[in-house]
Amino acid sequence: MRRALSPVELGLNLRDQHRLSKALSQASEVRIFRRIQAVLLVTEGRSFAEAAKITGLSLRSVYNLVNRYLQSHQVGSLHDLPHTGRPPDAACLTPSRILRELQHSPLRLGYRTTVWTVEILADHLSQLYQCTISARTLRRRMKQIGLECKRPRYVYSEKDPHQTQKKGRLSAN
Repeated sequence: MRRALSPVELGLNLRDQHRLSKALSQASEVRIFRRIQAVLLVTEGRSFAEAAKITGLSLRSVYNLVNRYLQSHQVGSLHDLPHTGRPPDAACLTPSRILRELQHSPLRLGYRTTVWTVEILADHLSQLYQCTISARTLRRRMKQIGLECKRPRYVYSEKDPHQTQKKGRLSAN
């Protein structure tokens, strides 16, 4: 088994220890705190395994963090790198396009309904703009615009003749 390297042999010194302890006291996020703490523990002479156990990070993470810190000796290297994120679904469907299509009657466009449902509107927009959008994504976009998605309420044209029997004689409706 190989002998563990001391902090000095790794390339860490007292200046790094002071820099890390100062950054540890200023850390506002738990994620960053744990990363700085792991590197600081190694700087103080603890083993990588001890640092991993104390901070709750994996042993591989502690090795990677120390290597990242040693490349520049800057605490900023322990922060998260910017993520590009997932590209937006159906970027061509802007709020103005959604609102414009809501102005049209679905019956006149060939649908067998007089009101838009989210599923029908999503299908219509997908065909019209040649990009797929799910009902869930459309519902989220409509909420961002300030629209409410409600199911259509069907109202009977006649009053129920047996309503007094169902509700009782004292009910007005």
